[in-house]
Amino acid sequence: MAIPTRKRDQRLEVRTTAEERELINRAVDVAGTDLTTFALHNLLDASRRVLADRSEFLLSSDQVAEWDRINEAPARELPGLVGLMRRTSPFTS
Repeated sequence: MAIPTRKRDQRLEVRTTAEERELINRAVDVAGTDLTTFALHNLLDASRRVLADRSEFLLSSDQVAEWDRINEAPARELPGLVGLMRRTSPFTS
């Protein structure tokens, strides 16, 4: 069974200083991979971390307990909200 491959047809260019490039090259060598694979792997990891706080939240056990305490508390009655919900919607005929 052949493993499907994805065609990479988008180019990404990055400008670096000589010192930055040397550091990157050393890391690539230590990782035992090529520059494209190294860069792509690390860019994707960094991108996922940046976006993670918009889709998932990592909490300690104390934070989970606090979250549960807040969410298990009874809802407060807000008189203004009750009045608003009793009004006829302007979007119905």
